[in-house]
Amino acid sequence: MSKNIVIAIDGYSSCGKSTIAKALAKKLHFIYIDSGAMYRAVTLYFLRNNVDLNDHDAVTSALKNVHLNFHSRDYQSHITLNDEEVSEEIRQMPVSELVSDVSTLREVRVEMVRQQQRMGKSKNIIMDGRDIGTVVFPDADLKLFMTADPKVRAERRFKELMLKGEDVTMEEVFDNLAHRDYLDTTREESPLVRADDAIILDNTTIDQAQQLDFALARILPLLQTA
Repeated sequence: MSKNIVIAIDGYSSCGKSTIAKALAKKLHFIYIDSGAMYRAVTLYFLRNNVDLNDHDAVTSALKNVHLNFHSRDYQSHITLNDEEVSEEIRQMPVSELVSDVSTLREVRVEMVRQQQRMGKSKNIIMDGRDIGTVVFPDADLKLFMTADPKVRAERRFKELMLKGEDVTMEEVFDNLAHRDYLDTTREESPLVRADDAIILDNTTIDQAQQLDFALARILPLLQTA
């Protein structure tokens, strides 16, 4: 393969973006970069350090101390915040409840895009998030936009949290997702929108294997001509 490939996967919360991205990366031996985990890691740092989201100077100053990286272990991508493994902690509700607010901050998005593009220089990557195909890699070789029925998304997320022992109700999870959707799609800086050339993958009624087949059917032709 003489040409490197960039695959961008965008979409709503709890649509399984990271699941399919990880499966594709494993199947194709690509590098997987979880942009959502990056925003969650920043949120965790802000929570730990009591950063006032309304104080732009404080936000800018805090971001100078946020250094993110990914490493692979057991075919899984793990994120480090200033060399500390935080893959589990960033999935807990305190972070989930604040991550969309943090993601709306222009200073945060500019810094995350900078770090994402730094990571993506190696190419042959799969990155998922909210603005990968529109802002981070607008020239990606393939763009997927994932969606699903809000109730189905909430049910999936609720089951995940239950398995992790989280003390939350279905209503709280549904409201959290609805709030994140609103913030993601209405924020001024890099809102969640489908790129004109993105292929929609609605997984409301299909399983993970079918989603993987859907994506591979569109990626493999690219590899043959790369």
